[in-house]
Amino acid sequence: MVDLKLYIVTFNCGRILIEPDAFGSHLFDGWEDPTFTRALPDVVVLNLQEIAPLSYAFLGKHFVRPYFDRFRQAVQVATQNQSAGGDDDSFKYFNVLSRHVGLTGIMLFVRDDLVDEIQTLNVAEVGVGLSEMGNKGAIGARLGWKSSDVEGLVYTTFVSAHLAPFEEEIERRNQDYVDIVSRMVFTSEDAREWRKDQQTVENVPLLAGETIQTDNGQATTNVMYSNDTYLFFAGDLNYRTALTTPGREDSEIFPQPRKNVKDALHYSHLLEKDQLTQQLQQGKTLHGLTEQRIDFPPTYKYRLNKDHPVLTDQDMEEWTWAQHRWPSWCDRILYSATQVKAGKYSALPLFRTSDHRPVALSVSIPLKRFPPDSELARQAPGPIDQHFKSRRKAARQKEIVVGVAAYLGLTWEGNALLLSTFLIVVGSIWISGPMS
Repeated sequence: MVDLKLYIVTFNCGRILIEPDAFGSHLFDGWEDPTFTRALPDVVVLNLQEIAPLSYAFLGKHFVRPYFDRFRQAVQVATQNQSAGGDDDSFKYFNVLSRHVGLTGIMLFVRDDLVDEIQTLNVAEVGVGLSEMGNKGAIGARLGWKSSDVEGLVYTTFVSAHLAPFEEEIERRNQDYVDIVSRMVFTSEDAREWRKDQQTVENVPLLAGETIQTDNGQATTNVMYSNDTYLFFAGDLNYRTALTTPGREDSEIFPQPRKNVKDALHYSHLLEKDQLTQQLQQGKTLHGLTEQRIDFPPTYKYRLNKDHPVLTDQDMEEWTWAQHRWPSWCDRILYSATQVKAGKYSALPLFRTSDHRPVALSVSIPLKRFPPDSELARQAPGPIDQHFKSRRKAARQKEIVVGVAAYLGLTWEGNALLLSTFLIVVGSIWISGPMS
């Protein structure tokens, strides 16, 4: 294999279970092989935000599994649809990884005939929400691929992120990114979790890179900014198109479907005010990363339409915006430009389970040695936090406490558990009380 075709999607799920048939039927709407040689990508990366309600997301494990399962079903639907269109019907994707930190998740799907090309899988997680919990944060995955053209491995790094909300919080979003980079240190996954042959158990080596010291004094080398990896950073980055919330009359100038770019309601006029573009130009965030030209409407914030499972651009005669938020390009995908051939960059349809539209990017990368002048590591916005491990551990303990409280107080299962516990206690007291 001399090159790798990647399809990267980011989607804010709105804490609601997706509809697999609807999502899967349009998952590959944004796929276009940059080299026009392959019908489907080798790797599908789903970057997910607000994947589940806070209580389930903070408790994790089987509470979140149904939300991941819906996306697995959607990928299966998408693959079957492509097969019905003439592709090899034996083709399948293998779910190499499904992980989350709080409400932010990442899922990696690799063609089943390419899974054995993966030699290492490393993961990292960072919380940047309240008290560094995962209501906002990032989850990353790094794959080491073997290549006939390289002595050693070629690495791909994917990071799914959710940064601070609200129009005025530009500096907070910038700081969130710095914090993510400083505390995103990758550690090895057990091979049994991701190998296609579940009987195979291997020692997964650490990757090469900058050596730092962890809390326990041991050296690790798996940092986010490394010269020997392709880096893709995607998510609900929450950069807006204004510094204040819209006034009552501002909705009259919200963008609408217009073909003529000179029309005042064409989205390009609002795009000129995009905060992320401005911050990138000033070198204040996502340092050293680049983005394809945006040629699609704002992806946030739509009014939910429960009557239609899917609304494509052809279906929408007008865009129905929420009135209390400026339409914005919150959902973005950026990457380190070294040797990356980026193709189609687009917004997928609007699904009724979310007020965001997913965004997709098609990419081709060569599996060969990086040029000696790679400078990604030099562009890191700051040093690695040597206490990243203990900080994450402390935040995780808080997540459990908050998750339990939210589960008991905000879910019907938790309410039922509290009620049954109360009735048991009262019954016990009554039974064991003095008898007259």
